[in-house]
Amino acid sequence: VQLQASGGGLVHPGGSLRLSCGGRGRTFDMNVMGWYRQAPGKQRELVATMTSDGRANYADSVKGRFTISRDNGKSTVYLQMNSLQPEDTAVYYCWSSASILSRDYWGQGTQVTVSS
Repeated sequence: VQLQASGGGLVHPGGSLRLSCGGRGRTFDMNVMGWYRQAPGKQRELVATMTSDGRANYADSVKGRFTISRDNGKSTVYLQMNSLQPEDTAVYYCWSSASILSRDYWGQGTQVTVSS
């Protein structure tokens, strides 16, 4: 599976960004798609995931602000990020897998910077 993420950038606190990630490869290996992020000096952490049948999972820190969605026909996952805060600054990585016990596939990462 090859994952290509886009949509990062610089935004002021309270602003919004939308990330996109298109996948190429076996549909089976994209049963679950989502986003992780890694801030400087910190471990990579889950942001949000969604199964092919639409079940979503969010980190507590982004609930109510971020919305994950996907277009199975395009093998694409989106992350709408609203009310962004400086602590959301990180490199955001697109991720997919057949299941939580299967191999992970990662995209190249896209930088999100929230700063005034």
